Amino acid sequence: SVLPSPAPPGLPDRFRMFRSCEWEVLERSLNILQASDFYWGPLSVGEAHAKLQREPVGTYLVRDSSQGNCLFSLSVRMPTGPVSLRISFQEGYFRLKNWFADCVVRLLELVVAGTRNNPLHFDEMGGTPLV
Repeated sequence: SVLPSPAPPGLPDRFRMFRSCEWEVLERSLNILQASDFYWGPLSVGEAHAKLQREPVGTYLVRDSSQGNCLFSLSVRMPTGPVSLRISFQEGYFRLKNWFADCVVRLLELVVAGTRNNPLHFDEMGGTPLV
């Protein structure tokens, strides 16, 4: 399930300089994210985890990453509690582990579909698979 909330309009001022082709990908993806009901914008990891702690396992949200080298984070309610995974942006693609797409929402769609048969494992999740 998704933890919905509207995100503030406009591009966050913390984004580094991008090449024009990357900027177009980023701007389009951010517009799609802002129209979604799971993008929370500038939410701290602590706030995200507190919100997810009260939600069913599998509930997730996307927020702005507090890491300077990542734009977004995926915070997920796992059986052991909430975890946050960084979504990187390199050469015009958003990446989460071995998955990549030119849009964060498309990336999440690929991850959801792909993990049904092949769960992801992250060190941050203590060996618990992401399905």
